[in-house]
Amino acid sequence: SYSPFINSAEMDRGNMYEGKNMALFEEEMDSNPMVSSLLNKLANYTNVTQGVVEHEADEDSKRKEVKVPRMGTFIGVYLPCLQNILGVILFLRLTWIVGTAGVLESFIIVFMCCACTMLTAISMSAIATNGVVPAGGSYYMISRSLGPEFGGAVGLCFYLGTTFAGAMYILGTIEILLTYISPSAAIFKAEEVGEETEAMLNNMRVYGTCIIVLMAIVVFVGVKYVNKLALVFLACVILSIIAIYAGVIKTAIDPPDFPICLLGNRTLSKRSFDVCAKFTEGNNETKTTNLWLLFCNSSSPTAMCDDYFSLNNVTEIQGIPGILSGVLIDNLWSTYSEKGSIVEKKNQPSVSGSEDLKIGGRPYVFTDIMTYFTVLVGIYFPSVTGIMAGSNRSGDLKDAQKSIPTGTILAISTTSFIYLSCIVLFGACIEGVVLRDKFGEAVNGNLVVGTLAWPSPWVIVIGSFFSTCGAGLQSLTGAPRLLQAIARDGIVPFIQVFGHGKANGEPTWALLLTAAICEIGILIASLDNVAPILSMFFLMCYMFVNLACAVQTLLRTPNWRPRFKYYHWTLSFLGMSLCLALMFICSWYYALIAMLIAGCIYKYIEYRGAEKEWGDGIRGLSLNAARYALLRVEDGPPHTKNWRPQLLVLLNLDCEQLVKHPRLLSFTSQLKAGKGLTIVGSVLQGTYLDKCVETQKAEENVKALMGVEKTKGFCQIVVSPSFRDGISHLIQSAGLGGMKHNTVLMAWPQSWKQTENHFSWKNFVDTVRETTAAQQALLVAKNIDLFPTNQERFTEGNIDVWWIVHDGGMLMLLPFLLRQHKVWRKCKMRIFTVAQMDDNSIQMKKDLQMFLYHLRLNAEVEVVEMHNSDISAYTYERTLMMEQRSQMLKQMQLSKNEREREAQLIHDRNTASRSAPAVKASVAAAMPEKVQMTWTKEKFVAEKHKNKDTSVSGFKDIFNMKPNQSNVRRMHTAVKLNGVVLNKSQHAQLVLLNMPGPPKNRKGDENYMEFLEVLTEGLDRVLLVRGSGREVITIYS
Repeated sequence: SYSPFINSAEMDRGNMYEGKNMALFEEEMDSNPMVSSLLNKLANYTNVTQGVVEHEADEDSKRKEVKVPRMGTFIGVYLPCLQNILGVILFLRLTWIVGTAGVLESFIIVFMCCACTMLTAISMSAIATNGVVPAGGSYYMISRSLGPEFGGAVGLCFYLGTTFAGAMYILGTIEILLTYISPSAAIFKAEEVGEETEAMLNNMRVYGTCIIVLMAIVVFVGVKYVNKLALVFLACVILSIIAIYAGVIKTAIDPPDFPICLLGNRTLSKRSFDVCAKFTEGNNETKTTNLWLLFCNSSSPTAMCDDYFSLNNVTEIQGIPGILSGVLIDNLWSTYSEKGSIVEKKNQPSVSGSEDLKIGGRPYVFTDIMTYFTVLVGIYFPSVTGIMAGSNRSGDLKDAQKSIPTGTILAISTTSFIYLSCIVLFGACIEGVVLRDKFGEAVNGNLVVGTLAWPSPWVIVIGSFFSTCGAGLQSLTGAPRLLQAIARDGIVPFIQVFGHGKANGEPTWALLLTAAICEIGILIASLDNVAPILSMFFLMCYMFVNLACAVQTLLRTPNWRPRFKYYHWTLSFLGMSLCLALMFICSWYYALIAMLIAGCIYKYIEYRGAEKEWGDGIRGLSLNAARYALLRVEDGPPHTKNWRPQLLVLLNLDCEQLVKHPRLLSFTSQLKAGKGLTIVGSVLQGTYLDKCVETQKAEENVKALMGVEKTKGFCQIVVSPSFRDGISHLIQSAGLGGMKHNTVLMAWPQSWKQTENHFSWKNFVDTVRETTAAQQALLVAKNIDLFPTNQERFTEGNIDVWWIVHDGGMLMLLPFLLRQHKVWRKCKMRIFTVAQMDDNSIQMKKDLQMFLYHLRLNAEVEVVEMHNSDISAYTYERTLMMEQRSQMLKQMQLSKNEREREAQLIHDRNTASRSAPAVKASVAAAMPEKVQMTWTKEKFVAEKHKNKDTSVSGFKDIFNMKPNQSNVRRMHTAVKLNGVVLNKSQHAQLVLLNMPGPPKNRKGDENYMEFLEVLTEGLDRVLLVRGSGREVITIYS
């Protein structure tokens, strides 16, 4: 019995670990599961459709399902692949390809295509056995190993390919129906001779549209039945192929009787006459035949006849001489022809007459398209596609990792054997003119393959009809699912609507889109025109599969350990090259269009798509490339020509971890215009262990703001016990290798005079010192909140550069870079420089113009003269106030509120005296030449030793303090210069000034801040620039 006060949850927790001897790990248990429970989960791994996280969520619902009977290699992979590969081309076009290209060239065509798919299958097996392949097959494989951009592009290519394949199968179905099964069913009849093809295409369009509607309805009503019928269709195909082989064997023993009628060496179409002769003998009189009527103007033997008809004899030869007849020798070489030429037999005597113009109306067998090697490749390739069928059903396999490679490679070997043997056997058995006769007109309109088949041509006609029908249905079921998978991934925003379906997950919208695209293919209507389109998309897809495998292997990604060992990157690479070559062989303009489509999808996903991280190979590739590039960038400083400000931007965050001055980031993106390196750094005070959460929050905020301001760069948050050390760490260690910053951009501490903000100015001055020590340039933006946003556009105005000291030409470069951005584009650049008493200002101006001309910068030039003048009373007053204030604060160590009041009082007095008109008048434009020293590298060393006697009357008695002489001189410079700058640049959009360095002697830091404050007083937007001392701008090209 437990005491009632013990928390029951604690109790359960105790029980949970009881007997597990794992008390040491109790605290980890919430986030990290025990191995024992994990292994149990892993072993029952069902196929994953999403990421691992979503998978865990689905796990429970999957447990409830009854386990579906899982299929083995033969049923699950081998047969579907076989059924998808063997298709319409084998029955309808292979004989014609053999006849046109000859046995040797068609062998090359088929071998190339089969090699291409075999290499792709090897790559695919490697990818498929690398981890659990989810349902969704090829698309998932590619997108998970090549990343969302490639995955989406290839997925859509594969989808379009499958859809057009559906269109091709449907066209094949109709061609079989209208040409071989019932020619009378045609709607459009050819009115005149020569319009047959046009009428045929119109029939195709009408029937095709009907069939697509029917098929879509069938698919919509029940996919279950389509999959059940698949085996029936497959049986049809296999029976037909067996029938062909049986027929070949029979020709050796007893060739079938298919006579062909030749006139001279031209083949005649048997559709319009019955007897193959000019005359028939009957009842002792000679009658002219139907054939005579087709060539002559009347049936009398003396009628006017076609020249060629009179000169040549009509002969009859066997269409299928048989395998032993040696016809193979005639069929070895190619006979390509123009469109509309007559199919002629080689080595047949023929006397050419004066050609009659009306050749079109004669009953010859004409070729219907122009043929050459590359066209045939494009038409043939679709008959080897379909190798992905096995991996597409990966969800239903017992052991996908074993079955997919074995089944696919076996299926490809089988079909390659069938195709290659068929080519040789067709060439060896069938007469060349019959082979070249695409629609079997010379053999009474029979299917040419059918004439060879054994029991009767109908075996093949019916078999091929059903198989093409089935294949079309399968394409129409497969394609929408693929589209749905892509849509559900959410990587291509505009197709997300197609992810929805019926309650049982049937993709309704996707089916509609598929049917619509199919309809485009059907409106093209010619099988020979649809095939190359489809070849493109499939070749594209296979190319990327090979690329995926090659990239993963070459990068040696840690996760790349396929179960299938017989792959090598050279094979993948060869496969990729072969695919690319075939694409351009088929038709270079289709290839370019397909690549353009894929490229557009790629860029679109990159630009718009959801951020998906699938641990893909391309991400690995860019990491490798980045590492390589970083190692190549030498550590030394870059050449002056390549120098550009690589910025480290120091941001201040408030207590909510929000950025205090967002305009600093706007200015950064205006200055960089997307080029070069930008590191946005910020320091949080405290220790990292306590501030972990705040750090993440701060990083999120900064990154969000960088996104809004379009600042391309990296964010780095440092936690440090003191603010000052944090900034120092950032300046020292931000960046990597050659990608280090060389310029620090920060905001002027506005509130440095408020005394509780004691650390702010000390930090500022120390940062200035550190950047100098690190030989980095420093940009300080004063009044940063007045700077323009990225949306503003200055229609006019100037960017004024006050060039007092030369420290590397940073001053010239910045306005040039800024003006590349839309905000500043309309501003003009003006350069001012200061002349001493003994300088020749006219010559200076000329030199400066020359210098800028050589730098190829457009800017107005002005030389401002400064005359010697006495140090004004105002300067003294300003210096004294500054010194008194710091003195008083040191001596009195006032309590906090008093200090505030004191600071405020002094500030008020300052403002009052500044605005006094009498003082304004006394600020003339002058500057003693000695003060020039203040601006040089030696910073004030010389100044310290000089003491110049000046009458100090009237102010002696303020608190009985005498201002320090060097301070007075510096203040004098600041006041003078400020007067000159105000005079010229009060209305400039931006003023760039040289920033004097802090004093060597640490005691003067606070005074330094006051000097800078005086120097920039009254100006709106100021950028104080302190160069790193190295040249950053050059006159040489």
